[in-house]
Amino acid sequence: MYIIVIAWIYVTLMMSVAEANNTNGTLLGAIVTFILYGILPTALMVYLMGAPKRNKARKAKEAAWAIQKNPEDSDSALPVEPDASGHATRVTPNCSVPPMRKEQ
Repeated sequence: MYIIVIAWIYVTLMMSVAEANNTNGTLLGAIVTFILYGILPTALMVYLMGAPKRNKARKAKEAAWAIQKNPEDSDSALPVEPDASGHATRVTPNCSVPPMRKEQ
């Protein structure tokens, strides 16, 4: 994402330089061009593209705050990740249900 930002700032800087060096151009026009075509749209794009990262950081901070506030209820604050391996889960020795096997 930052390569696009750098490239667009470079393009608008070159537009501003061209306008300042033009016979009909002015330095004020170059500054306005750089701000209106370069800085404002780029700042808006960076802000909008950073929204998912800010949301993820906010949710992580809220989860940490919930764990810190109520440590005995920490299992409910953490998200449960499903097992995506496709294999059967391992049965622990303390489990009351024995694993099922094919009869021979």
